[in-house]
Amino acid sequence: MRHVAVIGSGPAGYYTAEALDRKFGGPDAGGVRVDIIDRLPVPFGLIRSGVAPDHQSIKAVSRRYEAVALGETVRFAGNVSVGTNVTVAELLDLYDAVVLATGAPLDKPLGIAGDDLPGVIGSAAFVGWYNGHPDHARLDPPLDAAAACVIGNGNVALDVARILAKTREEFAGSDIVGHALEALAESRIARVTLVGRRGPHQIAMTPKELGELGHLARAAPRVDPADLPPAAADAALEPGTRKSVGHLRAFAAASADRPVTIDFDFFARPVEIEGADRVERLIVERTRPLADGGAEGTGETYAIPCGLVVSCIGYRTPPIPGIPYDERLGRFANTDGRVMPGLYAVGWARRGPTGTIGTNRPDGYMIADLIAEDLSGASGKPGGAGLDALLAERGVETVTFRDWQRIEAAEAARARDGAPREKFVHVAEMLAARHD
Repeated sequence: MRHVAVIGSGPAGYYTAEALDRKFGGPDAGGVRVDIIDRLPVPFGLIRSGVAPDHQSIKAVSRRYEAVALGETVRFAGNVSVGTNVTVAELLDLYDAVVLATGAPLDKPLGIAGDDLPGVIGSAAFVGWYNGHPDHARLDPPLDAAAACVIGNGNVALDVARILAKTREEFAGSDIVGHALEALAESRIARVTLVGRRGPHQIAMTPKELGELGHLARAAPRVDPADLPPAAADAALEPGTRKSVGHLRAFAAASADRPVTIDFDFFARPVEIEGADRVERLIVERTRPLADGGAEGTGETYAIPCGLVVSCIGYRTPPIPGIPYDERLGRFANTDGRVMPGLYAVGWARRGPTGTIGTNRPDGYMIADLIAEDLSGASGKPGGAGLDALLAERGVETVTFRDWQRIEAAEAARARDGAPREKFVHVAEMLAARHD
């Protein structure tokens, strides 16, 4: 019997557990026991706290992870903080293999003057706020401002802009948390500017998400026709990007008059944030495109008035003391998933914050293959039994998947009409709900 610990219960963690079960679960494979360890009492990571609350169809993938979790070989150990309750070194002593599937929950720094002013928020924090992540539930974004700037030209920036522009009624059926729903209902933001340093042909926005902006009740997306390349140039684009640019062309041609606007400001590079004691304006430099798809500054600057700046420029994996880390790429240093003997990295912790949720599935199966290649047989290590004994000795309350199901049932019971759940946003509430 092999024993594997997976640190992190998001998509990468569960796909890895699924792959390990299939790899070692055959009659001649020797068997496996997988413990998925998470510092929160609730599983599913990015699915619960990162996917937009009005994208319930994407969140439904958690049912696949639930099937894995309810199998005989996989166990959820929530409310266990690696680095505080138990170290990676201790896990390596207890398990035949340890897999880092911690994701990339930290915001990449904006790195310009004024980025520490009140009102400058990273997307991990802002998305965590409206999704009810315990780390960000107390965030108080300044929604009393007349305008907001969202920096980035990817789907996260689209999510943020859409959430800022929606009416209360448009959140029907979503699981946006109550504190965010109430705050957004009172929001005074009437203009959201999406700021990107490159042009329409370089956006990382997918057609479905971009198309949603054209169907908002009170908000209209606007694109300056002068920012669009000649239509004939679209033919060289990949099909998905070509469809996304088609949406931008439709926005440029539309003339809808709505109380809220979502303005696309292409060829604009943020260089400074100004304000006396809070954000008052974003200073950007006009850029021009380069032949290689990049952009360079022109020296021309201008100001975009705003009272809120949300930076959606990427994420970083939090380092763990003693584990090799790549500061430049913001992830664990690894060679095709191998970090050091017995230790592996998967998903964003391995490759950085790239790809979709589904990209983590082949990643997980690749890591399972590596573990099978590296392990000659069972080592006789105690695995989960050893972890349980160590945590009991340290007085750590471990949350099981059955406990999570009780928490989930309590969230469903307290949901507003039409919503699938009302999340608990504090760990103490989650732990208490295990006994309801």
